[in-house]
Amino acid sequence: MHNPSFISARITEIYRQESRRVLATLIRLLRDFDLAEEALHDAFIAALAQWPTEGIPKNPRAWLVSAGRFKAIDHLRRRALFNKSLSGIAQELESAVSDSEEWLNESIEDDQLKLIFTCCHPSLSIEAQLALTLREVCGLTTEEIARAFLVTPSTIAQRIVRAKSKIRDAAIPYEIPSTHEFPARLSSVLHALYLLFNEGYSASSGESLTRQHLAKEAIRLGRLLLALIPETEVMGLLGLMLVQEARSLARTNGHGDLITLEYQDRSLWNHLQIAEASQLIQRALSIGGFGVYSIQAAIAAVHAEAPSYAETDWTEIVGLYDLLLRLSPSPVIELNRAVALAMRDGASAGLAAINAISARGELLDYYLLHAARAEFHCQLGQMDLAKSAYEQALSLTQQEPERRFLSSKLASF
Repeated sequence: MHNPSFISARITEIYRQESRRVLATLIRLLRDFDLAEEALHDAFIAALAQWPTEGIPKNPRAWLVSAGRFKAIDHLRRRALFNKSLSGIAQELESAVSDSEEWLNESIEDDQLKLIFTCCHPSLSIEAQLALTLREVCGLTTEEIARAFLVTPSTIAQRIVRAKSKIRDAAIPYEIPSTHEFPARLSSVLHALYLLFNEGYSASSGESLTRQHLAKEAIRLGRLLLALIPETEVMGLLGLMLVQEARSLARTNGHGDLITLEYQDRSLWNHLQIAEASQLIQRALSIGGFGVYSIQAAIAAVHAEAPSYAETDWTEIVGLYDLLLRLSPSPVIELNRAVALAMRDGASAGLAAINAISARGELLDYYLLHAARAEFHCQLGQMDLAKSAYEQALSLTQQEPERRFLSSKLASF
């Protein structure tokens, strides 16, 4: 008999790390999103029942895929009593998999990449593509996705249901498309990886600042994508993710509290990873035809290569933000530029740029705008305005480390 509490904790950890990969493989094998999700659930229930007595298998992911697949086949057979067509599907699935244990070979590694390409099929709307990817690949809840898109959970749920139906009814293949199809799909796939990484790098809600397994998974998929499509923006996105993730150890203290870039211990940064990212970014920029990911990566690289926060080349960063705004006008990019502008030209310049954004009615529900405004008011000695802005920022964030950070700022008044 194995230690039940250890086994239970380990299963929880395996679920966190492996469930999305297991689901991706089950979707490939079963060719049905809902059946695969049910199979994933059943597989982990089986693990909770069997592993405390049998021990954790050497390859938990393969065990879970195998268990989930057989649970799905059993489920189809039971339903076949009422719908005879399902019996043939169950038999087909069983024979296809028993002929070749394909879930054990290396192709399992790119199942999530295949899933992203499926979710990002051009026959789906952009909104549906991203909602489905965040749900199925990232494992975000409907509520979390709704917050990201500023719509109701029911709207997101409808998008996901319609997207799954479209994939099923149109028999959209679960595969990495042929080379000539890449251009039509790449933009959405890159966007999906970007969102996956961002949710890992800075969780939208919850007790932890990060969901590091999501960030690492985005990087792993980015490497696979680069090997498949060695194009400028793939290099740029991978470089951006690598340089940002390289700072992960320095972003929080031992209590999980947020440490801003200015106060991070740069010796904790992964400088080998930063060097790898810089090579990718330089390669992307030298090839030409670069876009928003390459420029964001270049900005991140300027931060990462600076000896200290004070010695950062803020003029170069402002110039890169100007270029980024021309390529992709966005109030969030404007906000980031305002922070860099304040570092270059002073808090008054940054505050004026932020006021211009909010005067247009943009980002009023975005806590970082109010947090930046509060900081500029502090620097200008306008403490009442600063306190009010920090209070507004605090009311708008649902992530605990950020809430503690803002609360500590307010406590100083």
